[in-house]
Amino acid sequence: MDSFMQHVYDMAFGGRYHLVRKIGSGSFGYVYLGRDAETGNEVAMKLEHHSVAPSFLSEEVRIYRSLAGEAGFPEVYWHGDRDDFAILVFELLGPNLEDLFRYCGDQFSLKTTLMLADQLLRRFESLHSNNYLHRDIKPENFLLGLGERGNTVYMTDLGLAIYRHPDRWGSNGPPRPPRDVKARPPQLLGTCRYASIRGHLGIPQSRRDDLEALGYMLVYFLRGSLPWQGLKAKPEEKYLLVLEKKQATSTSELCADLPTEFVDYFDYVHNLRDEDRPDYQHLRSVFSNLFRQQGFEYDNVFDWTIREFLRLEPDAQELLAPKDVDERRGEDARDAARNVTKAGRRKRG
Repeated sequence: MDSFMQHVYDMAFGGRYHLVRKIGSGSFGYVYLGRDAETGNEVAMKLEHHSVAPSFLSEEVRIYRSLAGEAGFPEVYWHGDRDDFAILVFELLGPNLEDLFRYCGDQFSLKTTLMLADQLLRRFESLHSNNYLHRDIKPENFLLGLGERGNTVYMTDLGLAIYRHPDRWGSNGPPRPPRDVKARPPQLLGTCRYASIRGHLGIPQSRRDDLEALGYMLVYFLRGSLPWQGLKAKPEEKYLLVLEKKQATSTSELCADLPTEFVDYFDYVHNLRDEDRPDYQHLRSVFSNLFRQQGFEYDNVFDWTIREFLRLEPDAQELLAPKDVDERRGEDARDAARNVTKAGRRKRG
């Protein structure tokens, strides 16, 4: 560690918060594990150098504070400036959905995906109801809570979010002529893999774009990949190839072998106008009806829950071979845990 960073680690931000170690990075800054010297509690700390202009961190703080009290958004403890940095101190959260996706073998079961969809739609309803768009949808930006909130999905990394006046959701000005994206590609905000097609084309985004990106993320969870992943091209050409592949992939192709409710979701979202307020309850009911039809129980037992159970339960390691564990991915995780526990009791008895 150089002397400058040692100096940063020695600082007390807000008179009480100290950096411990780097644990990740956001869109425009690093995230650190920190400690509150007054309480001894661990916190998360995000640092943004003052050379970043405009300050994305300041906008993120403003949005978090406007959403204070809403479920699934981290609590802000302190925000300020020190030397060359703007600092945000906020609630420490757990793993992100991409890390959990990898932990579960690069695929989620239908049950886990539907439970996530229910929470994620609620987060977007809260965000949009406060007149913000996220514009950077990806699994890394959704984290689980800790402790009693360990099953709550949090929406984070709002540095690219934008405020829309409630009277101007559909006010994008006169129609634009089609953009020649090959001659002059627009600057894409967010993550290419999940961005809406309109986001690729540089069209001002609305609530439907966030929901389209969410749909891509849900399909990614179920299928393990998206059709436009793995395209071979130079970095400067890949952007255009991804856009062309998205445009060429019909909803039925994207959702092939998935329940028809996912086609229904995309059809609803694509038919929204800029000024339309999505019916979030309707979208949740599309998935909740499927959830009930499958006989699932909303018990907050996710794929990673059962994998942790099998890892920590000694009898599970003896009773289930790796192949058996994989075959249980599509089952109700609670039933799998119950069966393993009963078998262990019989063996011990």
